[in-house]
Amino acid sequence: MPIICLPDEAARAAVGPLPPGTSVVLWDGTGEPPPEFEQVEFVVPRYPGAPLPAEVLAAAPRLKVIQLLSAGVEPWLDRIPPGVTLCNGRGIHGASTAELAVAGLLSVMRDLPGFRTAQDEHRWAQHPTGGMAGANVLVVGAGDIGRRIATALGAFDATVTLVARHARDGVRSMDELPGLLPHQDSVVLAVPLTPETRALVDAGFLARMRDGAVLVNIARGALVDTGALVAELRAGRLRAFLDVTDPEPLPPDHPLWDAPGVLITPHVGGGTHGWEQRAYRLAREQILRFVAGEPLENVVTDGY
Repeated sequence: MPIICLPDEAARAAVGPLPPGTSVVLWDGTGEPPPEFEQVEFVVPRYPGAPLPAEVLAAAPRLKVIQLLSAGVEPWLDRIPPGVTLCNGRGIHGASTAELAVAGLLSVMRDLPGFRTAQDEHRWAQHPTGGMAGANVLVVGAGDIGRRIATALGAFDATVTLVARHARDGVRSMDELPGLLPHQDSVVLAVPLTPETRALVDAGFLARMRDGAVLVNIARGALVDTGALVAELRAGRLRAFLDVTDPEPLPPDHPLWDAPGVLITPHVGGGTHGWEQRAYRLAREQILRFVAGEPLENVVTDGY
């Protein structure tokens, strides 16, 4: 009889009826786990929330699957016991995160923050701005979120180039990044945080970007060398839209807050109404696959 762990009663209700014989344990990852957790085979952790302690996971000998409700998995990678399959929440937050990336990029390109300042000062401050039509945009990451961003920007007549670990039809290789950067009006980061992508956007990366280009980060703050970015913003050479930062949360006295040309949102890419329904629909589908002995979706391999 499979035993499934869900974070709370709301999650249990959202998942809905499960096959006969399936048992559910409720634990949100805080405090001591219930005794039944030792027999759990499939865990859906609370979202948002800290990863479950490694020692708790190691003390569950029947554990086979951890299904996250987040796209990012890096906090979990060093605590997954051998033989346990980790699945991410690809598809849950893809549309909302891509939407925010496009909204932020358009806001910076069309200088909406500047117009808002003029509005606060009761000034009718007409001036021309940049736009997406004819712009070159490089999207780093060709997964669910990256492809949604590319599709949306294509509707505005932008020329979009996708880059990923491995080249394939319609996708360039990460090895080509240095040569691509000088030709882009914007670079959008939609790639997972891994040892290979940590500090990917360093001083050299930023120096290759053309003057006036916009950096968009809706992935993970640690992809970017914050000090190097602040230097470019202060110089007035680059602009940025950031939904994630390093450090995060951004301390009140951090220089990034006051750097010119940057628009910051507090990691709200997935924070739209309805995410719970999408999340637990995926969880239910995965639980049903597990119980039926079918292959799981969204299995994480090499940090992706």
